[in-house]
Amino acid sequence: MWLRISCDLAFTIKTPTPFILMLRPRSGEEQWIEHDEFKLCPNVPIIEFTDGYGNLCQRLIAPLGDFRIHTTSDVQTSEFVDVDLYAPFVEIQNLPNNVLCFLSPSRYCESDRFNDMANTITSGKLPGYQQVLAIEDWLRKTISYIPGSSEYPMSAIEVNKKGSGVCRDLAHLGIALCRSLSIPARMVVGYLHDLKPMDMHAWFEAYVGGRWYVFDATQTGAKGGYVSVGYGLDASDVAIFTQFGPEIDIIQQQITVVQIKN
Repeated sequence: MWLRISCDLAFTIKTPTPFILMLRPRSGEEQWIEHDEFKLCPNVPIIEFTDGYGNLCQRLIAPLGDFRIHTTSDVQTSEFVDVDLYAPFVEIQNLPNNVLCFLSPSRYCESDRFNDMANTITSGKLPGYQQVLAIEDWLRKTISYIPGSSEYPMSAIEVNKKGSGVCRDLAHLGIALCRSLSIPARMVVGYLHDLKPMDMHAWFEAYVGGRWYVFDATQTGAKGGYVSVGYGLDASDVAIFTQFGPEIDIIQQQITVVQIKN
């Protein structure tokens, strides 16, 4: 399926402010970017670089006054996510070097605290995809998904204690549970077709059977329409914008995802 994704951001800047943005999706195995636009108003110098996870990032200094960012991309992505119930657990010694970092505890995913819980949730499941599927199902049944309920990221421990959260919070707990079983897991932020209410979205991917698979406890079935923008250990790595210095006023954040052709 072909999707047109767009993001419109508007700020009131009180003093020239450095920004790091993560707003441009990249082509890869699961998606192809046919066309994209990136506009700033007013126009300022911008530098693009690739971070340690391969994400396309942009850095700039926003000037005093109103500052707007507009991005649009036409993306080909799958109508259904890939499923392989028999994708096996990958032994640590056989993992690619660039996957190893997704095994360790991180700021919001304290995987060293969830081993007993993860083993209970996945009891009787084949090591690998079926374990992650059991974790996803447990999250869907146990942790309430409440859009807009969490302004700041919660850690896996906090989410488990509270019993509810937004998409990134459920992803944090899913990642922590996977890593506690020595299954690499990473946070993904991007767009999802037909998400309600529409906003940027977060989910997680687990590495089993020699590749990454999508898991999203906020959705049901194997529907696709995902467009990835950023990957990282947790939410601290995948903010769509990070500003430095005095507080700024966000006056608009509008996300649009429409299907333009099959």
